[in-house]
Amino acid sequence: MFDQCKFEKVCITGLGEVGLPTAMYISSKGLTVFGYDINKDVVSRALKCGIKSVENFESLPSDIDAYIICVSTSLTSFGEPDLTPVLDVCGKIAKRKQKSVLVSIESTIIPGTTRKIYEEIFQADENVYLVHVPHRYWSGNPVKYGVRQLRVIGAVNRESLKKGIYFYSDILDIPLHPVSRVEVAEMSKIMENAYRYVCITFAEEARMICEELGLDFEEVRKACNTKWNIEILEARNGIGGHCLPKDIRYLTSLTKYNTLLRSAMLVDEKYRLWLSRRTRS
Repeated sequence: MFDQCKFEKVCITGLGEVGLPTAMYISSKGLTVFGYDINKDVVSRALKCGIKSVENFESLPSDIDAYIICVSTSLTSFGEPDLTPVLDVCGKIAKRKQKSVLVSIESTIIPGTTRKIYEEIFQADENVYLVHVPHRYWSGNPVKYGVRQLRVIGAVNRESLKKGIYFYSDILDIPLHPVSRVEVAEMSKIMENAYRYVCITFAEEARMICEELGLDFEEVRKACNTKWNIEILEARNGIGGHCLPKDIRYLTSLTKYNTLLRSAMLVDEKYRLWLSRRTRS
C-alpha cells in the first residue's frame, strides 16, 4: 500500500472544461493543487476558482507528486489525430529531475500513445508511473457525470497500475474499472464515443425516412422504444461539440474496417443539409 503523503501536491495540466472541474474536485479532497495552461484567460479563471495556476510550466513547484494531463487533443488539417498537446506536456514533465511521480493521461488519445510516451519521452524511467484514465466528464450533468463516476484505468506496467488505482480509488474516491493493457483503456474512450455517434445518426436517418413517408418520427420512435431492448435516441440538430466528431475520426484513422463509421459521418452531413433546407422552405 502506498503512503498517502506521496500525493500531497498534484498538478493539472490543461484547465478547460475537464481540467478545471478535476482540479477543484482534487482540491476538495485536501490535496494541494496547482494548475498549468498556456491560455492566460483560462489561468485567470482557475485563479478565481482558488486553483494556484500558471502559464509558465517552469514556475510550478519542483516536487509535484502527480501530474494529471487534461489538455485537449484535436485533428490535423488532414483529419488525422493531433496529439501534440499531450506529447508536449509529457516532454516538459520528463525534463524535470524528480525521484518518483505519477503521470495520468486523461486526454483522449489513440491506442499505442501511452506506451510510446513511456518508452520514447520518459525513457521507460522506473521512477515514472504512467497511467491512462480517460475522462467521461459531461458538462450537461456535472454532478452525475462529472469527475467522480466510473472510469476505466490502464497502465504501462503493474506498478503504475497499482499506484494509479491507489491515487484515484483510495485517495480521490473515484470508482475504477481496471483493464489488462493500457491500449484497452485508450481504445475504450474513442470506441464508446464512436458508438454514441452511430446511435445518433441512426436516429437522424430514421427521422428523414419517416418524414419522407409522411410519418411522425417522434411517435414512431416512442412506439419502438416500448420494446425492452430498443432505445432509439432523439434526432436533434446534428452532432456538435468537440468530442464525438473528433473521436469517431480517431477510430476511423486506425484501420480500413471503418465502413459503418464513415457512413455514419455521411449521414450526419446529409442530415444537417436536410435540416437547413427545411428551415429555408
